[in-house]
Amino acid sequence: MDNGKREKCCPPGQVLKDGKCVLPEVTFTTLVLSLNTSALLHLGELEDPETGAKQRDLALAKHTIDTLRLLEEKTAGNLTDQEKELLGNMLYDLRMRYVQLTR
Repeated sequence: MDNGKREKCCPPGQVLKDGKCVLPEVTFTTLVLSLNTSALLHLGELEDPETGAKQRDLALAKHTIDTLRLLEEKTAGNLTDQEKELLGNMLYDLRMRYVQLTR
């Protein structure tokens, strides 16, 4: 129900908190999700938010996947089970997508 009020829409990348559009809290999870989104964008899986076009840049996709791998390596033993699982699953998914595109 509207009650005369419209829900405020935030720009891409921001969330509504206490009635204001703000950037999400910086956490390990948001960092990993952001890098995953970048990799998917470079793999041509997502539309560029500015142009609406899907573009593929496999070199940038590989660089982002390598960055996630480095994070996995450097944070080994310091992540929660959920963080470790999230990072591992994302890396597996991104690697499989990359391999399919480079065959």
